[in-house]
Amino acid sequence: MTDEPPLDSAAVRRRTYSYLGPAGTFTEAALAQVPEARGQEWRSVRNVGEALSDVVEGRSDAAMIAIENSVDGGVSTAQDALATMPGLRIVGEYLVPVDFVLVGRPGSALEDVSLVAAHPVAYAQCLQWLTRTLPAHAHVPASSNVASAMGLLDGTSDADAAIAPPGILEHHELELLAEKIGDNLNAVTRFVLVSRPVAVPPPTGADKTSLIVELPDDRPGALLEMLEQFATRGINLSLLASRPIGDSLGRYRFVIDADGHIQDERMADALLGLRRFSPKVIFLGSYPRADRAIVRYPDRYSDDIFIEARDWLRGLLSGEPEA
Repeated sequence: MTDEPPLDSAAVRRRTYSYLGPAGTFTEAALAQVPEARGQEWRSVRNVGEALSDVVEGRSDAAMIAIENSVDGGVSTAQDALATMPGLRIVGEYLVPVDFVLVGRPGSALEDVSLVAAHPVAYAQCLQWLTRTLPAHAHVPASSNVASAMGLLDGTSDADAAIAPPGILEHHELELLAEKIGDNLNAVTRFVLVSRPVAVPPPTGADKTSLIVELPDDRPGALLEMLEQFATRGINLSLLASRPIGDSLGRYRFVIDADGHIQDERMADALLGLRRFSPKVIFLGSYPRADRAIVRYPDRYSDDIFIEARDWLRGLLSGEPEA
């Protein structure tokens, strides 16, 4: 037996992760929660489409994107990108509490603010505070929460102030004009880590399955028929969002988060039902829930019940006498 030389750490390929930048965004905070991403290459991008294209085209191993907010709902750009870009799989989800500050150029004051730069989602989450405090303000959209503040410093924005994450003050010389300006102090944004297709990890008991399902046609009862695939199997939906397919009026796809794992008998049975019903079903992944809450369901929907039913049917087909 010969001793093998130690593995050269420099020869080990570093993984690359794309995220909506620049540094200091909530997306970066979500990526910081991923243990395997620590110490790896983080690639700052300008939008969700670029982040997912990095994954599809092999520039990154995975991308962190915002998918849902507890106040503003689903992030439509992310949902549409996942529906139209093949070869993607959600491998994890992460929750980031959302808090905002209003910042300005050094020496500025709150009473001088009339034009506010903000990412549209952030703006919506601070609208009540802005309406109450700055009733005559106008809004200029920004590509990210950090970019809104950076525009004040680099001269690319005409805004007087910007809505940004509190951490921006740790990286840049900005004037703090107001803090905790979010309308909902319990606001949370849900992020998902997206990679190329990989083997589905085993169930943990606290899992979520994400899907995108198209309705076959615009007719009475079509949506109910789709929902029955879950209801009749005891599966709770934690997200149901409609998005227009875009090829004609009345054509929709539905973004779905279902409690459970594809290896659960009831979930597998529901997916088979969806496959028979829908012209297009996109499986985005089964992965552990961020809150690690165990999925509860009635005993009549346990795996054993589905297995026994299949065994019963096989017995009928083979001519076995019923017990």
